[in-house]
Amino acid sequence: MQKVLGHVQAHVLRTKATNVAVGVVRHEATTAAAAQPAVKFAATSKEFRERQVRFNIKNEQTKGRPLYLDAQATTPMDPRVLDAMLPYLTNYYGNPHSRTHAYGWESETAVEKAREQVANLIGAETKEIIFTSGATESNNIAVKGVARFYGTKKKHVVTTQTEHKCVLDSCRALENEGFTVTYLPVQTNGIIDLKQLEEALTPETSLVSIMAVNNEIGVKQPIDEIGRLCKSRKVFFHTDAAQAVGKIPMDVNSMNIDLMSISGHKIYGPKGVGALYVRRRPRVRLEPIQSGGGQERGLRSGTVPASLAVGLGAAAELSQQEMEYDKKWIDFLSNRLVDRLSKALTHVIRNGDAVATYNGCLNLSFAYVEGESLLMALKDVALSSGSACTSASLEPSYVLRAIGADEDLAHSSIRFGLGRFTTVEEVDYTADKCIKHVERLREMSPLWEMVQEGIDLKSIQWSQH
Repeated sequence: MQKVLGHVQAHVLRTKATNVAVGVVRHEATTAAAAQPAVKFAATSKEFRERQVRFNIKNEQTKGRPLYLDAQATTPMDPRVLDAMLPYLTNYYGNPHSRTHAYGWESETAVEKAREQVANLIGAETKEIIFTSGATESNNIAVKGVARFYGTKKKHVVTTQTEHKCVLDSCRALENEGFTVTYLPVQTNGIIDLKQLEEALTPETSLVSIMAVNNEIGVKQPIDEIGRLCKSRKVFFHTDAAQAVGKIPMDVNSMNIDLMSISGHKIYGPKGVGALYVRRRPRVRLEPIQSGGGQERGLRSGTVPASLAVGLGAAAELSQQEMEYDKKWIDFLSNRLVDRLSKALTHVIRNGDAVATYNGCLNLSFAYVEGESLLMALKDVALSSGSACTSASLEPSYVLRAIGADEDLAHSSIRFGLGRFTTVEEVDYTADKCIKHVERLREMSPLWEMVQEGIDLKSIQWSQH
């Protein structure tokens, strides 16, 4: 019994001693903490709370449809174009190739008027305009058609590395048929070196195909000089002008263009229609890529959709009338967007030449930010990270790789497409949201933290796993 009582007494004494010791330590710690100023912790906490509120995206809700800033993918149809089309979607439904009754005559008259409107926009003759389903088909007809027609004597084609996919794939198809294709590189500003083009031309060259305005970075190629060079070397010159026609002045005669591709839905017209300009004097011969009833001078068989052709003609006429106004408006919006972003953010790189460019296509890289993450954050604005035709691929843009952009910058690029109907409020909203989310994503990036500390990321030897 005495032994048990002794154990209990020892336990009580030990507990009291421990409590006293803990109390003394806690009292000393509290006193020391009270003596130290708590400013640093409060400041850190306050700063953290401010950033938490500022970068909070949980309560962001998109009401209605997103804003549209992807004019290089497609443009909304101008209501005046729809007005011109409506009669040919309802009452005037005749086949324009039916020559035996009034229904066909009405449609044919409308189609020929549309042909004239498109021709006037680019300074061509009416008979030189061929209606197609769009710029992709026009590019296929031009590249494959000319190469194949002159293929018995000339088997060389020249293009660039930054062309649209349909031109590059057409050239690869020709390579499989035994043609030689030269893919010219571009400089870091996206523009070709004319000396390299001159050196690439040989007596075997039948065609040069170079786009007027790039669909991803908006760079304008020196079409005048290219046309002059091709004419002096007796080589046909084709340009994919889907992003240029109706936006910048294009004249097939002064620019010595032999073939030109046009798209309806890039100039506020309907989708599913385009045109191909084919010079008649001196005559450009080409082999049609589809067989049929021999419509469109035998170059593109198939019934011309009268309503779509009317829409393309109306869009072309409106573009010609409003080109100067549209240019001033888009230049103003583009400069406003760039200024707003560059004042608030550092490490913003414009891809492509800043002067020889169409300002409606603005391609910016936000360093240390993943482009796809930024696109998802900007869910209330319709933007893209490159061409709509290749946006399903997660690979960095081949256009940005061609201009020598680092892979991380190529992955962080966003294309802003401004158009006729874009408003100042939309540009300001997009800029502010972009600034907020770039800052938020950079806050989460360890690379951004290293850059802020002055570490040169290129000097780091990253370990391989």
